[in-house]
Amino acid sequence: MSIRGGQMLQGEQIKLEQNNQGFSGFKIDLWKYQGEMGALIPLLQSAQETYGYIPESAIDYISEIVEIPSADIYGVITFYSQFRLKPMGKNLIKVCDGTACHVNASTEIIKTIENELQIGNDETTEDGLFTLQKVACLGCCSLSPVIMINDETFGRLTPKKVQQLLNEYRGKTE
Repeated sequence: MSIRGGQMLQGEQIKLEQNNQGFSGFKIDLWKYQGEMGALIPLLQSAQETYGYIPESAIDYISEIVEIPSADIYGVITFYSQFRLKPMGKNLIKVCDGTACHVNASTEIIKTIENELQIGNDETTEDGLFTLQKVACLGCCSLSPVIMINDETFGRLTPKKVQQLLNEYRGKTE
């Protein structure tokens, strides 16, 4: 994927074509890692940082750069929990399901959120406002059950309080 003797190779043509499809910020990082061993993870991180997730077109693009089949790249993405293949909602809801929260009815909190938003774990609402993630622990055991919405923590929750919070966030982001 380099220019040899003044000629543009096939991968370079892909880079230029995809630059017109929204790869402009991402392109700079690809040049930085081109031909470097061990570049896959930094490139995936760069794609996710650029788009908020790793789109299929970016995977194909990275495949050309690092000369690793797309299927193998998907294997890496699905192995590491830090990577996402779908866009996140504007509001990320993390629901603690650790021991203290579980004992204090976090399952009811999770059911309330799922019913209110019509999504399951690791899903995003159709309007793109919310993404739900169950997590092992948020470190706020004395406030259980606990959720985080973006960077705000809410504790000692009841299903009714959760419904109020969701309505409040809907109002903020619509």
